[in-house]
Amino acid sequence: MSERWSPQTPHDLSVMQVLQAIRALSDAMDRMHGGMKGDMDMNATDLAALRMLIMREQREEAVRPQDLARHLRISTASTTKLLDRLSGSGHVERRPHPRDGRAQVIVLTDGSRRAFFRHFGERLQKMRVVADRYDDDELALITRFLGELGDVLDPQ
Repeated sequence: MSERWSPQTPHDLSVMQVLQAIRALSDAMDRMHGGMKGDMDMNATDLAALRMLIMREQREEAVRPQDLARHLRISTASTTKLLDRLSGSGHVERRPHPRDGRAQVIVLTDGSRRAFFRHFGERLQKMRVVADRYDDDELALITRFLGELGDVLDPQ
């Protein structure tokens, strides 16, 4: 185990402040997701699956059950139970893959998409207002920084 790090220079202090801000953001996201879980009557894994489907949908990427399993780091058996639960509650549908008739893709239902954005839409709009305060170069830097942090925390 490494020793606790203490800032020694002004740059170190700036780094610490950034890391503290990231921790505060993470805590705020946890609280937001906790509220959404209760409002939408689902567990954390269900909500993570919906978030993944929303993100992939925005990128126009098909999601197969094995993609969901890999993303959530759960077994294929757990993925089957998850999909049974989400399809049973009307959140997702299993459809034939558009190019491989033997495979399936998982898609959000219109009702699930509406519910997700009903719970998250106001917060997303407020986040856009904050992001809009930055110019394109600053946004590119922030995007690169957050992407690099994500790669460190969740290496693929």
